[in-house]
Amino acid sequence: MSNPVTEAFGGTAVLLRGFATVLRRPKLFLLGALPPLVTSVLFLAALIALLVNIDDIAAWMTPFADGWAPEWSTALRVALGLAVVAGSVLVMVVGFTGITLALGAPLYDKIAEEVEHELGDAPPEADEPFAASIARGIRQSLTLVLISVAVTVLLFLAGFLPLVGQTLVPVVAVLVGGWLLGTELVGAAFDRRGMRRLCDRRRHMATRRVRTLGFAVPCYLLLAIPFVAVAVFPAAAAGGTILARQLLPPAQPAH
Repeated sequence: MSNPVTEAFGGTAVLLRGFATVLRRPKLFLLGALPPLVTSVLFLAALIALLVNIDDIAAWMTPFADGWAPEWSTALRVALGLAVVAGSVLVMVVGFTGITLALGAPLYDKIAEEVEHELGDAPPEADEPFAASIARGIRQSLTLVLISVAVTVLLFLAGFLPLVGQTLVPVVAVLVGGWLLGTELVGAAFDRRGMRRLCDRRRHMATRRVRTLGFAVPCYLLLAIPFVAVAVFPAAAAGGTILARQLLPPAQPAH
């Protein structure tokens, strides 16, 4: 059985290898940074609006606490506010990734291709029409966003629980968000091998959960920082291809 600590650090090393890959190709790195720059501006505006109004939002959600003692109503609303922010960031990062991958599809396909050729045994290019590939990618991204919204609702409910709302909710949000993000990032490599369903990705990711989270959680945390995502996204895209190759069996046939 693999050592969980070794596996976790192995996943983080995948992200570092992704950085090394794109930094050796400055032009590709800069081009790959353009789509996340556009989406970062949009999502930063949404995040700022949420943070500025979070007190009012929490109060609006808990009118029943208006008559409580100040310390209890404040504690409830702080816990709820944390849950709302954690859940919203989860949805934003997953949505950000899907939109950015769609906007920069040719660029990120090129990054994936560079990684495949650098590591050897590159599969042939996918024979799926470009329009069909984009449509499928958008459908799958929407599916993951809907999952993240469902998780956000659960986090919202958990935010009412004392202590749990302030401690477990952010941790669960990061783990779930990282997993969903990883599902997006390994997509290009799986698509090239004819495995175009989300369940194909999840099945192989489940064989090395700790390594997958070791890669995906740092990506999630970095992509949640406005404009840091601009520099991280090309490396995360490259790292997703590297991770996918580690998840797939060595003898995986090309399709």
